[in-house]
Amino acid sequence: MAYKVINPYSGNLVKEYKLMSTDDVAKRLDQAEKFYKAQKKVPVSERAKKLVKFAEILEKNQDKLAKEAAINMGKKVAEGKGEVLLCANLARYYADKGPSLLEPKPYEYSDGKKALLEYHSIGIVASIEPWNFPYSQVVRVLAPNYLLGNPVVLKHAGIVAGCAKLLEDLATEAGLGNGGFTNLFVSHDQIADIIADERVQGVALTGSEDAGRIIAGQAGKNLVKSTMELGGSDVFVILDDADLELAINDAVGARLRNAGQVCTSAKRYVVEESVAEEFISGIEKKFKNIKLGDPLDEDTELTPLSSKNAVEGLQKQVEEAVANGAEVLVAGGPVQGDGYFFKPVVLANIKPDNPAYYQEFFGPVAQVHVVPNDDAVVELANDSFFGLAGAVYSQNIERAHAIASAIETGQVFINRPSGAHPELPFGGIKHSGYGREMSDLGLYEFANEKIIVFN
Repeated sequence: MAYKVINPYSGNLVKEYKLMSTDDVAKRLDQAEKFYKAQKKVPVSERAKKLVKFAEILEKNQDKLAKEAAINMGKKVAEGKGEVLLCANLARYYADKGPSLLEPKPYEYSDGKKALLEYHSIGIVASIEPWNFPYSQVVRVLAPNYLLGNPVVLKHAGIVAGCAKLLEDLATEAGLGNGGFTNLFVSHDQIADIIADERVQGVALTGSEDAGRIIAGQAGKNLVKSTMELGGSDVFVILDDADLELAINDAVGARLRNAGQVCTSAKRYVVEESVAEEFISGIEKKFKNIKLGDPLDEDTELTPLSSKNAVEGLQKQVEEAVANGAEVLVAGGPVQGDGYFFKPVVLANIKPDNPAYYQEFFGPVAQVHVVPNDDAVVELANDSFFGLAGAVYSQNIERAHAIASAIETGQVFINRPSGAHPELPFGGIKHSGYGREMSDLGLYEFANEKIIVFN
């Protein structure tokens, strides 16, 4: 058994990576544990310097990293470059802000007696990451934990094994190696054994709802703290006073970014009926005219999906939705020939008894829901198993804010699509998971928040 990298544009095998033996994994966990113990005597400032170096090396290798992502999972090269810059910004954010965030915080109790909250590392953190953002999903776990002194061991998705190896090489070049960051080519059975290892004290997963249930169960069984960043079916709300040109452009971009393979994509357009006709007409034109092509071509607008299985699974969902009454506004689907292309689809009139109503479509398939008023917007938005992010478009900021506050989700953006920013916490509720990444909250997820109490 091995990890196989297959170019989604050509369908050709790029490279195979053998799984590590049990002994190899054991040696790497030993090295990570040595790092954890050694760093207890190393100032946070020293690790911050390493993160700055890491950011510089990432930027220097931006083109190389973007090309590897394009070949591994089909990411458009411009989007790959943007992802690398996000990684560099994440590393710099924690290098700059992290040390002060880890300063002890004073508490008082019992009429002025003193206590001090300290932040300490806890041990190895197992990072289990997906293919759709092969670098930033890793770094958003690595950067805060490395700063804290927690070594990170990575189990990446097999189809982006080349990205995993390259990222590890660059981290080693920056001095994060020697147990601080270790890539593991392991099976699902091996990752279960790793989670059961007493030295592993944290598990961070980004993946599907099904994967979340499995990994969260394994972590819980072993009393290991976990964070889960799972799926989403985010709403993109267009109120009757929205700037429609802005909303249309952003709606299409927010759905088709990364070929629609984003957990926070604008999967459900919820538009008020007085502006629905104009909004639908606008997105139809853009969805129909999108240019498919090579991820390495700067002119390409929509790249292939990550795998043959992704294409087949998405088409099955579309067919099931239509069979249960969904209206097709823009027809698309699998493209014949080499590569794993999927032309965009827009569906409407999806009712709660349609399986598609509660599903996540991980690819360039959008749903349109027309509603009469603001109350109906909130009701439909919250009628979901997921709650990861969302967006509200209105020229009345107070009105948009009121709706944003009422939507049950982890993030809402007003008059702009959802996105990742190192300074802002990211995470979801319901079946979208628990815990937060990035910002100060991401730094504290796997910290021992120890209180020292003085008499």
